[in-house]
Amino acid sequence: MAQGQNPHFEAQLFKAADKLRKNIDAAEYKNVALGLIFLKYISESFQELYDKLAQDEFSDPEDRDEYISENIFFVPEQARWKNLQAKAKLPTIGQELDDAMEAIEKENPELKNVLPKVFGKPNLDKASLGQLIDLISNTELQVENTKSKDLFGRVYEYFLGEFANAEGKKGGQFYTPKSIVKLMVEMIEPYKGRVYDPACGSGGIFVMSEKFVAEHQGNIKDITIYGQESNQTTWKLSKMNLAIRNINSKFVEWNTEGSFLKDTHPDLKADYVIANPPFNQSDWGQDILQDDARWKYGIPPAGNANFGWIQHMLYHLAPNGVMATVLANGSLSSNTSGEGEIRKNLIQNDLVECIVALPKQLFYNTGIPACIWFLRRERQIRKNEILFIDASDMGFLKDRVHREFTEEDMNTISETYHNWRKDPDQYEDIKGFCKSASRAEVEKHNFVLTPGRYVGIKDIEDDGIPFEEKMYKLTTTLAEQFAKEEKMNAEIKKQLAKIGFEI
Repeated sequence: MAQGQNPHFEAQLFKAADKLRKNIDAAEYKNVALGLIFLKYISESFQELYDKLAQDEFSDPEDRDEYISENIFFVPEQARWKNLQAKAKLPTIGQELDDAMEAIEKENPELKNVLPKVFGKPNLDKASLGQLIDLISNTELQVENTKSKDLFGRVYEYFLGEFANAEGKKGGQFYTPKSIVKLMVEMIEPYKGRVYDPACGSGGIFVMSEKFVAEHQGNIKDITIYGQESNQTTWKLSKMNLAIRNINSKFVEWNTEGSFLKDTHPDLKADYVIANPPFNQSDWGQDILQDDARWKYGIPPAGNANFGWIQHMLYHLAPNGVMATVLANGSLSSNTSGEGEIRKNLIQNDLVECIVALPKQLFYNTGIPACIWFLRRERQIRKNEILFIDASDMGFLKDRVHREFTEEDMNTISETYHNWRKDPDQYEDIKGFCKSASRAEVEKHNFVLTPGRYVGIKDIEDDGIPFEEKMYKLTTTLAEQFAKEEKMNAEIKKQLAKIGFEI
């Protein structure tokens, strides 16, 4: 079986690469492994065009412009994979790789300050580094194979997920589990326009948006991505993740201040906003931003940025835009420091369209129960109604601590939402799972948006046994248990009396 068709290929490669990690932290090692995967990818893309140009007597394979015109990174000779592989066993290989990354950045301005230069560090065993290069070298992935770019992307994405798992709480800062991202993308359908993520991590939401367009026979050139990330290491991962997929990331920007204090896209009005911002973020700059234009529905409290994120995204949403954001469940019911009032204002302005309650254990960085908010401007359909979906019992345990949605789970949730929005005849409330509630009903619940309040509890399936028979069995069982308990108490009294105790 070709490697491009092997569904376990990424797992096998990761397992082998992780063995070479030895005593290095996953947080550090991910930059080594992912940096090499990126280097292998751009070298193969470069080499394919180089070989074609070499066969044409009118072309110069060393002409950088030839590669720029084909949207391929120019790789200088010292950084080409075959040259580095030849030096894999040398003790200087770490420095050679750092110099190669530097040289690639000089030739490709869009990669400036993006590539990792961590290979020369003393704590990185150079023999293991050489073995890792050989391991990645043996993945014979030819770029002319149409699946190869997707395979490189899949490998990169798989490694990101596994490193996030290994890092635990810190890992969640750069990676949102794929099934959650896919669900949000399938529900808001970013076919055409501007897609924005103000806390973009390693870029998984952008990758999934592009995949969605491609899978639905759209043109990926019809969407433009905008992003912002405050962690520089994570931003570098996103730039490489997007480059490996040939996704233009020129509007994905980094600054240490973050989206609240330094909004890098102040005039952006996006057609789609998709995000998984930090849960319950404190000290986000409320004292500096008291009079900010983004707080149209109320000033978020200093100790929790949940409603700051919602309003930041709404501020950047185009008149017909739709947004999906993951938040901690507290956002659905909290009345602390004005949060209830902000939630009420959002509901009364008919912005909240759908709430999905998620299962526990979906995230790498937190066990906090979470939900997805869907908000839409200028709603033409289902005005003053909110769809509640309780998916908290869905999914399966992928391993001992992490849960994941199945394809069937995602399809069920997504189809329920789309039927509710577009095809009312196909939608019906299902007790314990989904409910379309009017604004008046939400007001009765004091603007609390917890889906369980609206969908109710699932009916227990009828087992066909008459009620009278069930009650007889229950009362008989209870009577037997009481009789046993009385007999036991009498025996205890008897034994205690023998040794002089009285009750």
